[in-house]
Amino acid sequence: MEHLCGSELPFWEPNLTLYTDLPDLPECFQMSVLPWAPCIYLWAMSPFYILYLKRNNRGYIMMSILNRIKTVLGLILWIVCWTDLFSAFHEMNEGQPKPPIYFVTPLIVGMTMLLVTFLIQFERLRGVQSSGVLFIFWTISVLCAIVPFRSKIMQTNHGEIEDKLRFTTFYIYFGLTVIELILSCFNEKPPLFSSVVTDPNVCPETTAGFLSRMTFWWFTGLAIKGYKSPLESKDLWSLNKQDSSELVVPSLLNEWEVEKSKVHSEPNVNEQATFIKAGTGAETNHVGDNPEEAEVLLSKRKESRQPSFLWALLRAFGPYFLIGSAFKLLQDLVTFVNPQLLRMLIGFTKQPNVPMWWGYALAFLMFGTSLLQTLILHQHFQYCFVTGMRLRTGIIGAIYRKSLVITNEAKRSSTVGEVVNLMSVDAQRFMDLTTFLNMLWSAPLQIILALYFLWRNLGPSVLAGVAVMVLLIPFNAFIAMKTRTYQVEQMKHKDDRIKLMNEILNGIKVLKLYAWEVSFKEKILQIRQKELNVLRKTAYLSALSTMAWTSAPFLVAMTTFAVYVTVDETHVLDAEKAFVSLSLFNILRFPLNMLPQVISSIVQASVSLKRIEDFLSHKELDPESVDRRNNASEYAVTVVNGKFSWAKQDHVTLENINVMVPQGSLLAVVGHVGCGKTSLVSALLGEMEKLEGEVSIRGSVAYVPQQAWIQNATLRDNILFGKAYVEKKYQCVLEACSLTPDLEVLPGGDQTEIGEKGINLSGGQRQRVSLARALYSESDVYLLDDPLSAVDAHVAKHIFDHVIGPEGVLQGKTRILVTHGITFLPQVDNILVMVEGKMSEMGSYQDLLKQNGAFAEFLRNYSLEDIIEDDEVTLSVVDEEEDFPEDALSNHIDMVDNEPAENEARRQFMRQMSIMSNDPENPKNKSIRLRRCSVKKLVEPQAEKKEQKGGKLIQTETAETGKVKLKVYWEYAKAVGPLLSLFICFLYGCQSAAAIGANFWLSEWTNDAQNNRTQEFVPMRVGVYAALGISQGILVMLSSFTLAMGKIQAARKLHQALLDNKFHTPQAFFDTTPIGRIINRFSKDIYVIDEVLPSTVLMFLGTFFASLSTMIVIICSTPIFALVIGPLACIYIFVQRFYVATSRQLKRLESVSRSPIYSHFSETITGTSVIRAYGRNGPFVLMCNMKVDDNQKSYFPGIVSNRWLGVRVEFIGNCIVLFAALFAVIGKEKLNPGLVGLSVSYALQVTMSLNWMVRMTSDLESNIVAVERVKEYSETPTECIDCCKNLRSRKLNSLMQQTSRHLNTTDNYTLKNKGG
Repeated sequence: MEHLCGSELPFWEPNLTLYTDLPDLPECFQMSVLPWAPCIYLWAMSPFYILYLKRNNRGYIMMSILNRIKTVLGLILWIVCWTDLFSAFHEMNEGQPKPPIYFVTPLIVGMTMLLVTFLIQFERLRGVQSSGVLFIFWTISVLCAIVPFRSKIMQTNHGEIEDKLRFTTFYIYFGLTVIELILSCFNEKPPLFSSVVTDPNVCPETTAGFLSRMTFWWFTGLAIKGYKSPLESKDLWSLNKQDSSELVVPSLLNEWEVEKSKVHSEPNVNEQATFIKAGTGAETNHVGDNPEEAEVLLSKRKESRQPSFLWALLRAFGPYFLIGSAFKLLQDLVTFVNPQLLRMLIGFTKQPNVPMWWGYALAFLMFGTSLLQTLILHQHFQYCFVTGMRLRTGIIGAIYRKSLVITNEAKRSSTVGEVVNLMSVDAQRFMDLTTFLNMLWSAPLQIILALYFLWRNLGPSVLAGVAVMVLLIPFNAFIAMKTRTYQVEQMKHKDDRIKLMNEILNGIKVLKLYAWEVSFKEKILQIRQKELNVLRKTAYLSALSTMAWTSAPFLVAMTTFAVYVTVDETHVLDAEKAFVSLSLFNILRFPLNMLPQVISSIVQASVSLKRIEDFLSHKELDPESVDRRNNASEYAVTVVNGKFSWAKQDHVTLENINVMVPQGSLLAVVGHVGCGKTSLVSALLGEMEKLEGEVSIRGSVAYVPQQAWIQNATLRDNILFGKAYVEKKYQCVLEACSLTPDLEVLPGGDQTEIGEKGINLSGGQRQRVSLARALYSESDVYLLDDPLSAVDAHVAKHIFDHVIGPEGVLQGKTRILVTHGITFLPQVDNILVMVEGKMSEMGSYQDLLKQNGAFAEFLRNYSLEDIIEDDEVTLSVVDEEEDFPEDALSNHIDMVDNEPAENEARRQFMRQMSIMSNDPENPKNKSIRLRRCSVKKLVEPQAEKKEQKGGKLIQTETAETGKVKLKVYWEYAKAVGPLLSLFICFLYGCQSAAAIGANFWLSEWTNDAQNNRTQEFVPMRVGVYAALGISQGILVMLSSFTLAMGKIQAARKLHQALLDNKFHTPQAFFDTTPIGRIINRFSKDIYVIDEVLPSTVLMFLGTFFASLSTMIVIICSTPIFALVIGPLACIYIFVQRFYVATSRQLKRLESVSRSPIYSHFSETITGTSVIRAYGRNGPFVLMCNMKVDDNQKSYFPGIVSNRWLGVRVEFIGNCIVLFAALFAVIGKEKLNPGLVGLSVSYALQVTMSLNWMVRMTSDLESNIVAVERVKEYSETPTECIDCCKNLRSRKLNSLMQQTSRHLNTTDNYTLKNKGG
């Protein structure tokens, strides 16, 4: 630097800078390093930033006043810098040469200011509202300018100013830089035509400034709203565009297609080469082995190389995730700064004659480092969680889209349950993995760095401590394996209990009538006892694991320190070595514990990846198998030489199919059961594998499957199926399908919510809704797969006449009707007879009878005796139909739902045969003739009808909102046992006291080094330290065991009370309450009480006492710290209350919005053939996207709330670090190094404890609700047991008397007791 500054201006002077009470930096340093630092940063970042801006255009921002001011100030700064430069040239011309630094620095800074001005305008053109790059630049510039600013003030105090021009230009420069920094905190307007302008509830993150993003300040508005009143779905922000299914899913699918195309291109080359090779020697011999060998070789090659879904995921989401990884790398490096600063702080307290500003500088450096670490860590987590969120969205979208197009062969290997699991469990595993995936490389890096610093600190003795840590890993792994075994056993008992409980609740009426409550209660309690026995074993193992986890830091420290002081007499354990090592061991503990968990998660995720990969690699239905082009042909449906099977390797299901259906005709397909009628319809829809031939359908298709597919939506939505609502057409459809009388019965008319799989409709109603859907669609071709089998004979005739038949609503449309009802065959245009998967004959009814072939045989096979036997009944039925008004015709009961199927089929057959045997021209048979729906008929009943309100099938369950009452906590404490609860808290207090004692003892031990009493006290120091540490471990184990006993007791009591109450609850309760609600109490809520709640209590007590210990230690070390505890505690409680209120409600909203995704998905899978037939793939995909986005809308604020909390609580922790260090510096004369080390090392740990304490408070409040729900159902009104006994005996006596009287009056029988 001498060449730049000259010999008169030294670059570094220790006496001027370090060893003085008024430190200052040399002028050369001030003119070079300080102004260059921000410039180097900006020029290094610019290429990447400009490239990023080029690729990410968010729109165009109009020139604002703010933008103009920033641009003008940038230009003025450039002028100011170059004023210095030209001044130096002027002085050189005047014969006053200056060192090169006077030319270089103004030139560099001036060029940088031009770059800044360019970036300000370029950002505006690319739609950047707030620039992080420039904010950091201005911050560094101001920080670097503070030192010269102070120096120049000191110069003015000591004498006159020599260089007035540069003095003036510097103050202008400094002032403008500060103004630029302030201005960069404000945001520009949103870009033109952006979603921010159009969306009424846009996410504030999109418009948040850099500082707001770093501190998550933009979430504060929602936190306040959640605190004031419970959040609702309408309060949530819209999902960010880049996180929505609309962008995420196509991105992933594009990458997956690229991956598939890569793999498919490779086998094609192999295929060509292989078959050419095989063909050369086997052209004349087609039966030779070579082609077969080649085919086997090809299939092996195809199997060996499958498209990698992992690469698709990495390309789609990797770049965004890498930003989070960069933050993690930065955080890992910053983590190791504080232990080194702690070493310097302890060293500072040892040295008597050093400037006090050293200590203050170290304290603020520790605070700054901690603050920087907090901001970086939470940015890393935010990127990881958002990646996980996008990953889940992408995987769910990909699986959903695939499920709509997979072949029937693929469906065999992937059941509905398995595919739903892919979406729920496997997608969730990937989401969870992304959070800590960076630990895979971060954990080894942290371990290596920690071991390096520990080795520097303690030498080879550190290996003893590491050995203890490594030995604890198999111990924890063994406990984990045993726990998993117990969990499997417990789940089995739990399943048995829930299964039995479900059976009991389903048959509770019978159970009460027979007075079987006691015996069934005993059965439940026997299973429950087995469950609790396993739970007890698990709890004891968990207690051992907790002891190992809690005692690990102490065991490691004790082993290391004991080995260090005993291996060599010259080794002295002083405060620096002890407390710096402790802080490094604390850093080391996290990666060592996390690494096995991450590896385990990766193994689980790899299994999920394979499952998803296999599913996405399934073959898809060929959309070209059916020609849907509207070619000018008189035939609407054509099949030429058709040969079909359900899977390529399956045997042929249909062959020699040649069908030509004229446009507007009605074709009936008949045949015995299993002859291939439904398969023919599936082949026309393209659902089967087409092996040979051609299939074409002219126009749109409507499909009515044999088993009606009903959505969980209103009845109207099921009929409309995405079409626009037209009143006249809709009423016409209802009349034709005989649904009008049903609407009068349903509670909400056509707005009644239909349950899953149409649970609250009868079989006949479901089939008529399915038919109405087809009718409303107004398609060109109707494929009707036996729609009349599920309805009563009267209704079947009504539907045929009004809808399907020659005078029905569908006359003029092409209809293919699969039917067993031979009643209607004389009225169809053509009949196709199927026999064993082949087309036997086809023609009109009369032609087929004349041919005396398979069709005539089919009719003759029916028993004539049955016809004669039931002839009179059938004729009377037909007579009655003459007098029926048309509207009353559909007032019926679907017999198929109320009687055995065999009887119904038999009766229907008899009726049909008798009607067939009558004269076709008989007026009785034509008495009910369908008329097309007239507008006049439609309007009459509907005009007077009032609009009906929608009827919900199941009313929403009442849920508590707001804060959980203290009474609920007291109920749980009572269930555990009040004395036992106090004893648990007492044990936790004792364990914390032992830990504090051990650390204070370590502090005293380290002070021996100052008093030269090291060796004589070593055995005693090690012995007492070990005794205190071991007692802490024993107390931890005791408290965990006691808590385990308490939780078993609480679980038993709460379940017993719930069970007792439910067995004595009046029947009316079970009639009005869905069984699912009661089962939920016995399954989910009891599970929470058994397992989740106790672990939450354990974590809460642990973090609470850890935080309390820290406060006690710091106050004991520096009593003045008590002054700042009050304000910090107020801020902490304030933040906590805001977080808990908002977080609690966000969790509720997230769980409520999650289940519709899976129910919609399972519903879709069961109805894929219907969805495809109607061409509704697109709308259903959009519906899935909407449901996933709704769920992510509540999940996203949930993860941001954790970041928001983390930054604020850790800021309080960082303040504790600052004050602990500051007060240690202030009380330097009174404190020994051991106490300083103890106080600050405790403060460094408190951040995590405070953060987790808020989380555990929130979780505790969420989980204690289970106790509230169980208590609610444990205190419902019960029946009077004595009254019930008397009532039962009276009923029994009355029944006996009636039976006796009945027997006596009929056959003069007497009823006697045995032996009486």
